[in-house]
Amino acid sequence: MQDMDDAFTLLRRAVDLLPEDAVAENGRTVGDVRDDIGCQEWEMALSVLMEIGDIHPVSVEFWGLLAEAARQMMLDRSCRWCEWRGWEVQYGTVRATLSLVGAGEGRRRTAFSGDGRLRPMWDIGNRNAGGERELSIARLWVEYAQELGPGETADVRLAPLSPEQWRHLKCGDVITMHEARSVAGTATVIEILPPRP
Repeated sequence: MQDMDDAFTLLRRAVDLLPEDAVAENGRTVGDVRDDIGCQEWEMALSVLMEIGDIHPVSVEFWGLLAEAARQMMLDRSCRWCEWRGWEVQYGTVRATLSLVGAGEGRRRTAFSGDGRLRPMWDIGNRNAGGERELSIARLWVEYAQELGPGETADVRLAPLSPEQWRHLKCGDVITMHEARSVAGTATVIEILPPRP
């Protein structure tokens, strides 16, 4: 039971970081979250806090508290999402619409998990000193889907390992995803979200 007490404390600390008038898209308020915590509705509280954090400016600390609470509740995907969002607050992110090549066209034959663990290479237009194409690595999170397979299209979030190399991108730019050296998909940038210190 100690873990739940810890998760309870973490969730309570996260709520305290929010303005009292913060509201989730579904209308649930900070007060509602406090009630959920009081009734030991840990998962509900976490879920609403994540929703509030997605629409209100929050700190890296907020996402860190939620990630640890989710880890203690053994909610792996929620934990990874909170860690991801904390990274985005610190470094910014690139959102894009990604279309994977079909199973017969590329190396990939199966879907990959969309929870930020895949780290493909990207051609974002950078060149090395010799003028040759230089690929950059970014982790990939698929929005609104558990996985993405050959021939499918989805909006994704990219977390570059070297964010400064991606600063030249703007909405409408087309970038290509590579697995090994072959093209695995094409993405059109739809939003650049800067860091939120």
